[in-house]
Amino acid sequence: MSAAAAIEFDDLTLGYDRHPAVHHLAGWIGQGVPTAIVGPNGAGKSTLLKGIAGLLKPLSGTIRIGGRGRRGVAYLPQISEIDRSFPISVFDFVAMGLWGRFGAFGGVGRKARAEIEAALVTVGLAGFEARPIGTLSGGQMQRTQFARLILQDAETLLLDEPFNAVDQPTTEDLLDLVGRWRGEGRTVVAVLHDLDLVDRHFPQTMLLARELVAAGPTAEVIGAANLARARRMIEAFDRNAHVCARPAA
Repeated sequence: MSAAAAIEFDDLTLGYDRHPAVHHLAGWIGQGVPTAIVGPNGAGKSTLLKGIAGLLKPLSGTIRIGGRGRRGVAYLPQISEIDRSFPISVFDFVAMGLWGRFGAFGGVGRKARAEIEAALVTVGLAGFEARPIGTLSGGQMQRTQFARLILQDAETLLLDEPFNAVDQPTTEDLLDLVGRWRGEGRTVVAVLHDLDLVDRHFPQTMLLARELVAAGPTAEVIGAANLARARRMIEAFDRNAHVCARPAA
């Protein structure tokens, strides 16, 4: 694995019920460089994050992760995937970020409690500890998810649409945290739709349309020709396609 790579893909195909969603992906994501994954709806962006996180097994090919491997990966799902009707407080939700160190039944001691409270201060939710997560706004819930990520102390952070349906102040605060993680040498990979935000805050980009369209410096990847090609590829894709054979060399 390249010393400059945090994640490498080798002929990777991911899918559901044997139907491919990402085809024969090859390439790598650089260590410590914020990287956006963009593409039309149905392009396989969230599927790729799930594959990196280990939530989806490859149909073929491999994903290699540097450092501590998947033990060093933290995953933030889309906010719509969180069951906010579950009766749990903000404090307990954030405390789950410590499970990797203490386990589900390890208890929360004085040091851990201080870490949780510090994470909540960082995301602007001091005083929210006792609030049920079901009472939070969308922006507050996303801040809570980021607080949990802080406690996971991961080398690689996977963010699935982290700024979707949240207010601008929350977006700016969370982008500041992404910048802090970059300064600490962590790798942030985010599925995003706002190309202006991508251009301003993510130096590297992967453009998907069920397969890789382009990857590299953001300004080069999100050009009009590449975006138009990605749209055409999605429109032509057969959603009932079988797993395809590896192209001949």
